[in-house]
Amino acid sequence: MTEPVVTILVAVYNTATYLRPCLDSLLRQTLHDIQIICIDDASTDGSLTILREYEAADERVEIIALPTNHGQAFARNQGLKTARGQYICFLDSDDWMADDCLEKAVKTFVSHPDTGCVLFHTLYFYAPDRQEEYPMQPFERLTGHDAFVLSLTWKIHGVYMVRADIHRHYPYDESAHAFSDDNTTRLHYLASTEVRYCDGIYYYRQHAASVSHRVDVRRFDYLIANRSMKEKLHEIGASRDIISLYENHRWLNIIDLYMLFFHHRNSMSSSDAALALHLLREAWASIDVSLLTARNRFKFGYTPLQRSWFFFRLQEEIYFSLRKMAGR
Repeated sequence: MTEPVVTILVAVYNTATYLRPCLDSLLRQTLHDIQIICIDDASTDGSLTILREYEAADERVEIIALPTNHGQAFARNQGLKTARGQYICFLDSDDWMADDCLEKAVKTFVSHPDTGCVLFHTLYFYAPDRQEEYPMQPFERLTGHDAFVLSLTWKIHGVYMVRADIHRHYPYDESAHAFSDDNTTRLHYLASTEVRYCDGIYYYRQHAASVSHRVDVRRFDYLIANRSMKEKLHEIGASRDIISLYENHRWLNIIDLYMLFFHHRNSMSSSDAALALHLLREAWASIDVSLLTARNRFKFGYTPLQRSWFFFRLQEEIYFSLRKMAGR
């Protein structure tokens, strides 16, 4: 068996319904020299049985079966430990790729040796008759810095292939059960001299039941992930400009999540509401106000009021009550 050019990490948790189309799309790739590492995160729905079937049929498929569930970031990191490809990407176990997707990404790397990451052409898949392109301005090349900045508001997406050396230096952030993979994407972009785009298609299945669409306490994991990212930026010696950009992004996330709490706390359990409020307070207290823009420091509804959690909460309650009355 030849050494793989690309390693694909497939974290699996109870996706038996969609797993075969996902794996079939990898086995159909026009780039044959690939390593497919499937990490079963203690599924209970028969996913592991399907994985074993594919492992027996194709030597490129390797299975890691975890005894307990840890979340996607942990699962992918277990696969990363045994990745042998020059380039690495992930494929969520309910998504799939066009047959030439990997080949097109690799050709981009080969044609442009300074490239650290290559974004796929991502299509949101809702139904066979409803597919939408990710809303992103097309580009050929970005600096790593510019890609990082654009990723703060997801003006570019985070579905990509990355050089293995970058990925090993920045494995998946396991600080939160959900959302911390955003940190990894941004660090990969920041570590890249160039970030490019290819037209290899990644089909991103949309579920109303996914974490990003549900209103429950796990949405507040974003606050934990954001704080971890800030710590990592300090750790790697990122410039004050980068740290300031991220701190303002983090502050706006706190305001957005307080709005979520304001509108949905009555539908949350008392323990979940208390946890959400605790995470909001913890994040609020950790903000470096000196890094915030004038708008984010002084506009009503956004003023940190760091000396008093009570008055900050009072401001938010008034602000979102007024917005609610105005129908916003």
